[in-house]
Amino acid sequence: RETALWMVTCLLFASPRRGQLDKTCHAVVGETVVLPCSTSSPGELSTSKLYWQIDLVIVHFFHNGQDSLQLQDRRYRGRTSLFLEQMERGNLSLKLSDAQLQDSAEYTCIYRATGHRSSKTQKSKVKLIVSAAPSTERPSSPSGHSKMSSRSPADTPRLAALLLGFHLLVTLG
Repeated sequence: RETALWMVTCLLFASPRRGQLDKTCHAVVGETVVLPCSTSSPGELSTSKLYWQIDLVIVHFFHNGQDSLQLQDRRYRGRTSLFLEQMERGNLSLKLSDAQLQDSAEYTCIYRATGHRSSKTQKSKVKLIVSAAPSTERPSSPSGHSKMSSRSPADTPRLAALLLGFHLLVTLG
């Protein structure tokens, strides 16, 4: 079964200052979101390094021309990827699948391009805001029982996790 890729429109801030966010992205729980990052001078990919991180947490790491995910935080395992075929043209964006409420954070894209005589480091920040999915509950039927929209059995654990996460946010928030 193919999953739909929900590209998220990102708001670009005009001439971001040092320490400020470059972009803000929005996603709904369960969606796939693309966190944008690009460079005009990609350098030699086989010797360059690309880090996607939150503070000191490694979300995705690319070096020596390939993904290197041994140090990737376990929350992101199997949910991140790069646009490998577009990296030579400067697309360093990160695709994050199955967005979760706890993915809301400020992500940093750090790219260190190396060449024959020089190296250049580029850094940008993207804020991701993940929102709970809208309620799928419908008004009560004449019998007094409420109806839920039809979902596949595979959606049940995800819905349960979402409800638990929402409950924790309300309780602890």
